[in-house]
Amino acid sequence: MDTTRRTVLTAAAAAPLIACTGAQPRVIVVGAGVFGAWTAEHLRRAGARVLLADQMGPANARASSGGESRMTRGTYGRDEIYTRMALDSLAEWKRLSDRASLPLFHRAGVLFFFDRMVDYARQSIDVHRRLGLPLEQLDNAALRRRWPQIDFDGVEFGLFEPEFGALMARRAVEEVAARFVRQGGEHRLARAEPVGANTVRLDGETETADAIVYACGPWLPKLFPDLLGERIFVTRQEVAFIAPPDGDDSFEPSQLPGWADFNGGDLYYGFPNLEGRGFKIARDRHGAPFDPDTGDRRVSTEGQALLRAFAARRFPALAERPFTEFRVCQYENSSNGDLLIDRHPTDAGVFLLGCGSGHGFKHGPEAGRLMARLVLDGEAPDARFALASKGAVHRREVL
Repeated sequence: MDTTRRTVLTAAAAAPLIACTGAQPRVIVVGAGVFGAWTAEHLRRAGARVLLADQMGPANARASSGGESRMTRGTYGRDEIYTRMALDSLAEWKRLSDRASLPLFHRAGVLFFFDRMVDYARQSIDVHRRLGLPLEQLDNAALRRRWPQIDFDGVEFGLFEPEFGALMARRAVEEVAARFVRQGGEHRLARAEPVGANTVRLDGETETADAIVYACGPWLPKLFPDLLGERIFVTRQEVAFIAPPDGDDSFEPSQLPGWADFNGGDLYYGFPNLEGRGFKIARDRHGAPFDPDTGDRRVSTEGQALLRAFAARRFPALAERPFTEFRVCQYENSSNGDLLIDRHPTDAGVFLLGCGSGHGFKHGPEAGRLMARLVLDGEAPDARFALASKGAVHRREVL
């Protein structure tokens, strides 16, 4: 990339949009997942006229924001920026959940457990202490007493965050989008095709706006292949739900938190039996490359076996319980796991938001707020969210 040219373009584009237009700005947000929906809402709150467009609707079955549940947590090792974002976003999620007819946030807590003290745990403890966030450190004996449903063999200690828990993903995004429309925003079911500066085609009709935000998750590299085709890595992940033992409440959210096991190299995580849907279990390891349009969303035999074996090891009461549901979702990973919140380097009025990288859902409110500030005020977020920081070699660093 010509860095001199980018510097000039970025400086020119940084002028506040409201000052440039002299009137109520019009913004089109393409993609009604968690990032797009919250961006549209924050733009609306700031006084913009906003059109939110999506080819399949908010949090649809193929979207990264689809599905039942996502974890919200403040444990991020050294990456304090994400702890802060998670905390700020949690306040928005709680307010939204309090106003909704059904809960969007379950404060079940989150438990991370480790076979030894590692830098990630040590740094998480330091960050929580610095920010004044509640975090309990429990040894093996305390873990066994508190959560006897889990076999903590080989575990040295755990970190428990009581203020965090589970977000009901699909329902939450639908609620954001619905409230956005009720408050005066516009939503349209349409397929988008980028044209260039300030211009997009929606179902073949050319639309212009003061700004266009593309928050299209795993479709971003398809819409911008030359720019993002080698910078966003879309991978396949498999998720399963298991029926808890009949008549046993030990796998309910009141008895079991969200959890993540950092032992043995592979990271597994899951949730208790949220709203009767089943015990959720997933392996947080980047899978094979995946096409969100044509990829096979049936779980593999190998994936079933891995999830079954882990469940039997850590949750013995589930060893013989039936699977009730499988899902295949996709991560749209940046090279290192950082989000993307930036302008297009050459097309004026075009902005890019994505790279959730498997941990972005919880940050939806804050990512949307940062993008709205960038669009309307020209205020760039932290440099680690810039396009320039996204490489072409996939090496995960943010967990």
